[in-house]
Amino acid sequence: QVDLVQSGGGLVQTGDSLRLSCASSRRTGTNYAMGWFRQAPGKEREFVASINWSGATTYYAESVKGRFTASRDNAKNTVDLYMNNLKPDDTAVYTCAVVDPGHPEPRGSAWTSAHTYSYWGQGTQVTVSS
Repeated sequence: QVDLVQSGGGLVQTGDSLRLSCASSRRTGTNYAMGWFRQAPGKEREFVASINWSGATTYYAESVKGRFTASRDNAKNTVDLYMNNLKPDDTAVYTCAVVDPGHPEPRGSAWTSAHTYSYWGQGTQVTVSS
């Protein structure tokens, strides 16, 4: 079992920046690929970003590429999502998730699939006003 606790989020204006954090109850340094997903009202949950256990490899949805950055600090067991140049379309509940530590690191499209991730944070609201 891995507990994830999120912080950050809130109400901002178009063009502003936010940082979301996701703290794990267990060490994140071993086989802890993590991802961020979001779900806007009336829409399906969608992939936002993911990061491998070392932080050396990241993946981003096309809609956030160049604006969002995922990073991790394994010494602190945290993963952050830095969101810059926010747009109203970024308004959603953002949730972090982690791959089961006993599973191998994802490959290919598995990085972007919610089914790959076993444990989920509580979600945090991000609202971007125009």
